[in-house]
Amino acid sequence: MHPILQWQKSSFSGGGSGEDCLEIAAGPTTLHLRESDRPATILSPPHPGALHALIRQITQEP
Repeated sequence: MHPILQWQKSSFSGGGSGEDCLEIAAGPTTLHLRESDRPATILSPPHPGALHALIRQITQEP
């Protein structure tokens, strides 16, 4: 069970219903990720470097 987290979404998230974005929250020891349309499914990478590597991979220019 996760503690109460303060979820934030990027200012780059799509418009519309607001249900099509990735949200992030900082916990005591890690960052947590979830999709707005599936808030019960939370990803919590076990190592800080794992999230950093994911973000780097996603944001690389093709």
